Formats: sequence, C-alpha cells, structure tokens
Amino acid sequence: MSVQFGRWDFEGLPPPPDYIEKVSTSLAPYGPDSNESYSKGGIRILYRAFHTTKESRREKQPCVSPSGSVMTWDGRLDNRANLISELRDSLTVNSTDVAVVAAAYEKWGVNSLGKLIGDWALSIWNPRERSVLLAKDPIGTKHLYYSFDDTQLTWSTILDPLVLFAGKTFEICEEYIAGWFAIPVFPAAHLTPYVGIHVVPPSSFVLLRPGKHIISKYWDFDPGKRVRYRTDGEYEEHFRSVFGEAVRRRLRSDSPVLAELSGGMDSSCIVCVADTIIADGSAETPRLDTISWDDYSNPSLFDEHAYFTKVEEKRGRIGCHIDLGPLRDISPQQSADFEFESGRFAATPSSNRELSGQLKQYAAYMKSQGHRVTLSGIGGDEATGGRVPTPTQELQDLLATARFPTLARQLKAWAMKMKQKQLSLLWEAVRGFFPSISVPNTPPWFSSGFIHRNRAALCGYPTRVKLFGPLPSFQDNIAALDANRRFFACCGSQPELRRDVRYPYFDRDFLEFMYAIPREQIVGVGKRRFLMKRAVAGIVPSELVNRKRKPLVRQKPIQDTSTALSNLLETEQQIVVSSIGIIDSNRFLEALQKARRNEEVSSDSLKRTLLLESWLRHLTIQRVLTNSMATQKQSYSSALEAKEPSASVQSNNSAS
Repeated sequence: MSVQFGRWDFEGLPPPPDYIEKVSTSLAPYGPDSNESYSKGGIRILYRAFHTTKESRREKQPCVSPSGSVMTWDGRLDNRANLISELRDSLTVNSTDVAVVAAAYEKWGVNSLGKLIGDWALSIWNPRERSVLLAKDPIGTKHLYYSFDDTQLTWSTILDPLVLFAGKTFEICEEYIAGWFAIPVFPAAHLTPYVGIHVVPPSSFVLLRPGKHIISKYWDFDPGKRVRYRTDGEYEEHFRSVFGEAVRRRLRSDSPVLAELSGGMDSSCIVCVADTIIADGSAETPRLDTISWDDYSNPSLFDEHAYFTKVEEKRGRIGCHIDLGPLRDISPQQSADFEFESGRFAATPSSNRELSGQLKQYAAYMKSQGHRVTLSGIGGDEATGGRVPTPTQELQDLLATARFPTLARQLKAWAMKMKQKQLSLLWEAVRGFFPSISVPNTPPWFSSGFIHRNRAALCGYPTRVKLFGPLPSFQDNIAALDANRRFFACCGSQPELRRDVRYPYFDRDFLEFMYAIPREQIVGVGKRRFLMKRAVAGIVPSELVNRKRKPLVRQKPIQDTSTALSNLLETEQQIVVSSIGIIDSNRFLEALQKARRNEEVSSDSLKRTLLLESWLRHLTIQRVLTNSMATQKQSYSSALEAKEPSASVQSNNSAS
C-alpha cells in the first residue's frame, strides 16, 4: 500500500514548492514509514512507504538504475527467487523487490513486465529517452492514475492530488457515472470520474513523451494453453500445488497476517491451506489470525457461526468476531446520511466519508495485533466454479469443438440431474453465440440522451460468445475476470484502515491453470466447485466441503430517508446531476414527491441518485467541478410541494 507521485514539466521547470508540500501532505496518511523523493530539472517524484516485508524495509525509493532510469515500485514480487536466479550476476537472495525489478528492466526492457508476477504498480522515468513508462499487474489490484497536457505529465497511485491540485476544474465522465449506476457491474477499469484523468489498464503499460501517448498490453492469458491429465487425481494434485503456492506467496510478511474468515468455502480454504504451509515452516509470516462476522441477535439471517467456528476448531484458535447485530441497529437518520464531509475530499462517489462501525472494529483489531496484511477470499466463486452449477459453458465448448457424441452424453446427464428438457439446456447454450438485445434497467428520471450515449455501460458492458477463437469457457473466464478488474478499479484506499489486501484466487499462475483445464473438471454434472472440493478434502472441515451454497445475506433496508432528503434538497441550489445532463429534474422531483407520499418508488435508484447529487455538490464546494451545461437556476423548495409528514421510501421489485 505504499504510494508514489510524479510530475514532469516538459520545459524543465520545477513545480512550485507549495504544490509539492500539499501533495506530500495528501500522501502522508497512506505511507507512514518513509518520505523519500527524487528531483532533477523538471522531474519531481515522491514516495511514501508502507512496509510489509523484511526486504521492503531496506528499499530506497525512487530507485536509480545503473543506466540512470528512475523507478518507483509499489507492490509484491511473487517470483523474485526465479528472477534472482536468472539475474544472478547483479543480484543476491537478499536483494529488494525494487532492485530485482530494476535489474530485470535493465536486461529485458518492457519485455520484463510480463515476467513480473505479483500485485504491483510501477513508474519509470527514462532521462535518456525523455519518457515515462507506467505499468500495472495483469489483475489490477493496485491503482495508477495519470493526466497530461501539452506542458506536463502527472501520475499518482492516489487519485486525490491529481484532482485537488491540478489548478483547473474537471468535467464528469458520463460513462464512469453510468457504470457506477450499473452496480454490481462497476465502471470500466480504465475510467475515472474525471475527463482528462486516466487509469493505467491492467496488464498494460503506458508510454508518455511530449506529444506522444501510447497504451500497450504487455501480457495476457493464453487461450491456447491446455492442461490435460488422464486421472482426476492428477488434476487434484495440480490444484493443491498451484493454490498452495498462491497462498504461500501472500503469506510473505514480517508481521502477523489477518485472514477474513466468512464461513464460506473460499475463505475457509485460504485459512486451512495457510495453516498447513505455516506448519511445515515454508511461510514467512510469524502468525495467521482470522476475523469473522456474526449476528448473535438473528442467527437465522446470518448463519455463518456454525461454519467458521468449524475452521477455528480445526486450527485450535478462536479469531476476532465482529457482531453485526448492534451495527445494524442504527437510526434511520444515520443510515440515510448522504452528506460528504466538507473537510475531507471524496474523489469518487463511492469514497467512504467515515469508516463504518464494522470497519472501525476491524481497524482497531488490526492495530492492536500489528497486522499490515489481509487475505481476502474475493474471486473464489468465479475461478473455482462456485456459482450455481450450469452446463452452459461446457456445452458451448463441446459445440465449438464439434465433439458431438460427448455433447449428447453430457446433455443427457445434465438434463437428468437438473430435471429439465435436453432441448432447453441446448438452446440456452446455443443462444449465447447470438447477439442479445440489452435494455438498461434505469430509473424513469434518467435523461434519454444520457441513456442513449451510455447504453453499454448501463447494461454492464454485455458481450456475446464467439463460436470461433478461444473456447467459450475461456471467454467466460475472461469476462468474469474483467468484471473483477472493474471492481478493483473502484476500490479506494482508506488511510484509517491501512493494510495490504491480498487475493490468493487472483494469483496469475493459479488462474492460468484454472483457465487451461476442462470445464467439466471445474463444474461436474450438477456439482459446483467439483475439482476444488475433491482437492481440499481432508484439509478443509467436511462440514464446509459438503455445505450447500452460502445464502446471500441482504442488509436491513433503510426505513426512512425523509430527514436526509430535506437536508440535502430543500436549498436554493441547482440540481447538479441535472445540470450536467444525467437526469431530468422534473421527473426526479416527481419521484421525490412520491416518496414523501409513501408511494412506490425505486428506493435503491433514488438513494443512489441522491448520493450522486450530494457528491457532485461536494465537488462544487471543493471547486473541482466544471458545470459544462448552462441551465436556468432552479430552486428545490419551489419545485417541491410544501413539507409533509415524514414518509418511508418503499422498495420496488424493479429497483435497479
């Protein structure tokens, strides 16, 4: 979670001292362990460290290579031992990650990027070529933003300084807002909310020179890679090997590691496999702790206690339990607070103004135990076949490869298991090859022009399966990965919860294996996690291996937003979200009136629109928002009806 910032003035002019001081202050909460910089001519680079490994404590960044390139690295290099072996003339086993990366770049140039396995963001200033190279790992768990014009380039792993200290205002990126409204799809991974501020895409590098801006993909998953064995046991052994390595890599820490243990299969596998690695002495962390969520007041709603305690029993240690019951019982006014703190900048509409009660307890526990690294089970569902079992991808693979006898056999087996007609299952697979007509499910107050311009984002960037080319199951894997990349792009850092979050299910080698094996190994006939459950039998408690799919826990709905509506809307101000062309103000005000009269309204969409409005007002107060559409000023208080008694906002079944 170390942070970096750089600014290059193409004419060689140094940035104003007060500018650098303000930027450094904004970065300080994220990197408490060092304050380093590089300055020469028109280049100024800042680096603040957040140490998680013994090697990182010896790093000096920005790092200057023998050829004079200046490199700043935020990340974890998982295959450092292999690279050190290849580069043994210039490195030792004690070399830092940034030294290994610098040596690799010296030898292989941009071709070195595809050799770097781990979670990372990298910037390289090349004074000989007068260029800056920015790159990110293939998954995109780290952030790296940049903006440029005819005179200068600025980059940062934190969005705030690029917005706050740019010396100009920004227009809002419509496509980003459309993707943000399409939750749980999220905006495209290369977008920010601001026109003119960009994100380095995952698995890509950006090369910038005066007058030149090149984006290139340096690595991608190979659709032609196949892993085929004769027996199920060989697949199981390979799974244990690559998943164990994925977990071991993320246990590289000189402080205790904290694993999130939800009671589901994904997090339980991480904890149980980690325990075996620690027991055989091949983990670097001194200890693994767990943190779990419970609701003692309503076990029927949140029945996870019986499962995560089975893991605790197996490991002989009780972890930290956060009781969600009291945290849910907060007042309606607190729940429906749409206001952003005036003294704290929110770079995105998803930025947390203040840690929730749950995360405050989380942060307090991490601080008390010295944790700096968290293991998360996010991504396990998609990679291991944890969703509802379906034959669609398997049948599509068989169709694409013309394996018709196998297709007939599997179609019959699935139809019997699912108690469905073979023809309906076959049609479900076949229709995936045809373009679908996607209609965005938008609230009635959205502007028709906004919907027309951003239909793809509002529909969640729909894709169709291609008959020729990569296997359909591979295409499905990449589509699921892209959705997770969009999720990571929206995850902002919180200085109050300083931690390096690591995701074993997004290990590159692990995903390469899962993408290369037959689909019928991942999802058997009517059996989700078919390979995973076989592979971890005896490692994970049988109660979890045999558990049915974990139910979706829905949060308690907000019962009353009338106070928040009054505070936010009844002021003599423009409707900002209308003035930039996203909604129709008249239809929006009609929806608010219906909510006051206790009539049916899409509550989720209404609250999301109100949150967006509050955030846009926050940007206006911060003086970073350009109002690009001149509209006649309108008053909320005159548009709304006279105050009525408080009424609840009712949920609509069609809420988006």
